[in-house]
Amino acid sequence: QVILARADFVCLSSFHGHVTIMGGGNAQKTAMARAKNQAKAAQAGRGGGGTAGKEKRVNNMDLKCTVCMQCFPSTQVKGAQAHVESKHPKSDFKTCFPMCAEAS
Repeated sequence: QVILARADFVCLSSFHGHVTIMGGGNAQKTAMARAKNQAKAAQAGRGGGGTAGKEKRVNNMDLKCTVCMQCFPSTQVKGAQAHVESKHPKSDFKTCFPMCAEAS
C-alpha cells in the first residue's frame, strides 16, 4: 500500500509492516540556525572583532621603530621583525626596536 500526496510531500508507505513518513518540517534547520546564532552572539560578547574590541587592538601601539618612527601594537613583534627585514635591511632588530631587544 503506497499513498503519495504530492502537494505537501508526504509519503506513507507500508513495506514489510513498517510505516514511514517522509517529509516534515524544518525543526532541524531551525535548531541549527538557533545554535549558530547563539554561538555568534557569545563570540561577539567577548570583545573579539568589530567596534567592541577595537580599543583593545589599537590603543597599545608600544613598538616604535627608531629609524622611521612607525608604530606597531605590542602583540605584533613578528610584524616588527618583518618590518626591519623589508624596510631597513642595513639595520638590525635591536637597533630599530630597542624596547623589545630582550624579547628577540
